Amino acid sequence: MVEQCVDYATPGDACAQGSSINFEGGVLQDDRLYTCTRTEALVYSVPDFALLARVSLPCFNDVHHVRPTKEGTLIVTNTGLDMVLETTLEGEVVQEWSVHDESPWSRFSRDVDYRKVLSTKPHRSHPNFTFFLDNELWVTRCMQFDAVSLTKPGRRIDVGFYCHDGELHDGKIYFTTVTGTIVIVDSQTLQTEAVVSLNEIDNPGNANLGWCRGLARVDDRHFWVGFTRIRETRFKENVRWVKRLIKGEEKPTHIALYDVFARKKLMEIGLEPFDMHVIFGVLSTGV
Repeated sequence: MVEQCVDYATPGDACAQGSSINFEGGVLQDDRLYTCTRTEALVYSVPDFALLARVSLPCFNDVHHVRPTKEGTLIVTNTGLDMVLETTLEGEVVQEWSVHDESPWSRFSRDVDYRKVLSTKPHRSHPNFTFFLDNELWVTRCMQFDAVSLTKPGRRIDVGFYCHDGELHDGKIYFTTVTGTIVIVDSQTLQTEAVVSLNEIDNPGNANLGWCRGLARVDDRHFWVGFTRIRETRFKENVRWVKRLIKGEEKPTHIALYDVFARKKLMEIGLEPFDMHVIFGVLSTGV
């Protein structure tokens, strides 16, 4: 059963003309859903989905992910500016990090309202997702195929190809790549332990599984993964892997449950009949 829990639209003063409005990546923690639109960080209570907090700053552009800190602030992945920010729930900026070895504002201007800028592409790194290893803050960099530490510069995880997001559990980090793999990394050694190709598991008729984004761990062997139907983009370099790796029919937007040990797909739910065409995250309630 598919149930719509909330219907939300970004106010006109906080988005560019012609901009799409989507919920993007986030986390479900206790009775709070932390999520975002392209120009906002949002906090909802669950299960009633009452909006508890909204942060929208002029520097926000193509925000991809939001998560809380143990201090109660928010970590915002500000993809359009190749930047990560820590803010309070009231919108005060606590800290800013560039995802490169440069000042956060070396390529951008504090005087511009980037919420009104439709796109800043091509991005140099396209950060997608943040996570904590103990108290150490990390971010994935899609274009560098890696994850890097923001609070201990120089530490790096080689994820491989266009990494997107993931989940941390019991000493393992589970990353997705948009090409359709789950990369399992030891959180102590930062070394890859396994790479699971979902294309090899689930590719009947050489079909294109789609953009692989969103991962929800059920247990150490079972994972829900989200796929978005491949769509046209102005920046063709971002989808060259499609032609290089897979040739065939494009699969519709869907989520699928995999057993990564047995290398089997156990279930698939098509989402386009429910008017869901883009998947950014898959979150488990634990039920």
